[in-house]
Amino acid sequence: MEFNELAVLRWMHIICMVYWLGGEWGVFQTSYNVINRNLPLDERRRHMETAYRIDILARTGIILLLPLGLHMGHLWNLQPLGGPWLVGMWLLTAAWLGLCWSAFVFRETDRGVRLTRIDEAVRFVLIPVLALVALLSLLGYGPFVADPGMRWYCAKLLVYAGTLVIGLKLRFIMREWTAMFRLLAQGPNPDVELRLDKSIRFGRSIAYVYWVLIATVAYLGAVKPF
Repeated sequence: MEFNELAVLRWMHIICMVYWLGGEWGVFQTSYNVINRNLPLDERRRHMETAYRIDILARTGIILLLPLGLHMGHLWNLQPLGGPWLVGMWLLTAAWLGLCWSAFVFRETDRGVRLTRIDEAVRFVLIPVLALVALLSLLGYGPFVADPGMRWYCAKLLVYAGTLVIGLKLRFIMREWTAMFRLLAQGPNPDVELRLDKSIRFGRSIAYVYWVLIATVAYLGAVKPF
């Protein structure tokens, strides 16, 4: 039964990685039409809507990867927290995922912006906690096992925390889209167009780093090099 449980978790982990990496690529490509001033505004808004619909799958994958990794880590005896803690972890994940999807459903409203800010606040807490736990474990202070041949697990957690940092910045950029397109709907606005163009171009530049980090997370989990 333990083998079957681990196999299912591994399968879910792979699916989440696929949606994460593929989703980010889809948003990256769609952004070209979002800032294309030669297209009618309604057409650009449709591309923005497509980007959001692609991105929600990537966001879902990002969120689920954490509990899946921690659950598998317990089965591998790399992290000591199991039993009720795993149940609580999955319940908190369900709440976080519900928040993320609620922000997506109400994305064109002020309510959606507020929910997105709460989602971002969760990451502000989570990122330093994950980074600190990973670093302390790598230094031998626990709580996770980081013996020779097992350090990949904590290293993977640390790189994952790094991806959340870049992902958070990309969330800021997509939130800006909603605000700026509201202004553009009121009429031509060169200043807003320039801000939108700069915002998305900066997002594209850090997306390359994002993909490298995502590939690194996948490499550490699949190869377990150290």
